[in-house]
Amino acid sequence: MIGAVRERTLTPVSEADLSRMLRIRHFEKALLRLFEQGRLNGTTHTCLGQEHVPVAVSALLSPDDHVFSNHRGHGHFLARYDEPHALLAEITGREGALCNGVGGSQHIYHERFLSTGVQGESLPVAVGVALRHRRTGDGIACAYIGDGTWGEGSVYEALNMAQLWGAPLLVVVEHNRIAQSTPTEAQLAGSIAGRCAGFGVRHERVESVDVNVVRGALAPLVEYVRREKRPAVFEASVHRAGPHSKGDDTRTAAELAEAAAGDWYAHYTRDFPAQVAALEEIERAFVDAAVENVLARPLSEWS
Repeated sequence: MIGAVRERTLTPVSEADLSRMLRIRHFEKALLRLFEQGRLNGTTHTCLGQEHVPVAVSALLSPDDHVFSNHRGHGHFLARYDEPHALLAEITGREGALCNGVGGSQHIYHERFLSTGVQGESLPVAVGVALRHRRTGDGIACAYIGDGTWGEGSVYEALNMAQLWGAPLLVVVEHNRIAQSTPTEAQLAGSIAGRCAGFGVRHERVESVDVNVVRGALAPLVEYVRREKRPAVFEASVHRAGPHSKGDDTRTAAELAEAAAGDWYAHYTRDFPAQVAALEEIERAFVDAAVENVLARPLSEWS
C-alpha cells in the first residue's frame, strides 16, 4: 500500500504548470457548483487532488502520441488541449461541444484523445494503437488508469499483449487509494509493481505532489517506451481530494483530512502563497467567464 505523500519543500514551479493545474482545479469546482445549482444533469467525476499528474505527463508527450483517458479525465484533456470552453460545452450539451454533446463528461473523442467511463476498456485499444505507432515510428500510446482498475481482466490481457508484441505503451496509474468507496488495501492483493513484474513490464513509482519531481521521474520511462518500443507502467501516488462523483464520499473525517493534507494544492499554497494567490485569481476569473459564455449558448442540435 502506498503511504501518505509527505513533501517538505517543493521545487520552484513554472507559471505555465501552476496556471494549468489551477485552471483544471477551478474547472472541476465549477462543475460541482453547477450540479449543486441544478444547472447540470447526469454525473461527473472530478480529478481534484490529481491535477499535477497530467500536467507533468503532457509536457513529455508529442503531438503524434495518442492519449487514452478514463471516467476521471477532465484534467487529462485540459492538460493536453487548452480547450476548456469546448469541453464544458460537451458536458453541458451546448454549441461548440467537442462531440456535439453526445459524449458528455466521460466519453470524449478529440484528435488523438479518447476517454471512456468503462473501467479497463481503453487499455486493449491503446495496445492496438501503440502497435500501429510501432509500425509507423511516429509516437506512443499513453493510457491513464486508477488503482481500482487493476481489478479488471482487460488490464492483464493488455499488458500481456503489449509485452509479447513490443507495443510502445505508457500506462499512467493515478493511485488515489480508493476505488469509488472501497479502500485499495481491501481490494488489491500484493502491489502494482508485483503485477507488472509478472509480465516483465518495467514499472516506476513516485510519491510526490511536486509536478517537477513527477515529470523528472517519468521522463526516463517515456524515453524508454519510445526508444525500446516496449510498455511501461508509471505509478503516481495521489490523493482524491473530492468525492467519487458529484457528492458520494463515504470516507471518514480522518480519511478526508488525510486526503486534504496530501493534496498538491495545500503544499503549493504553503510554499508559494503569493504565486498561487496571483495565478488563482486569474484562473478563477477565466473559468467563471467560460461558464458564463458556454451556458449562454444554445443547446447542441444533437443534445
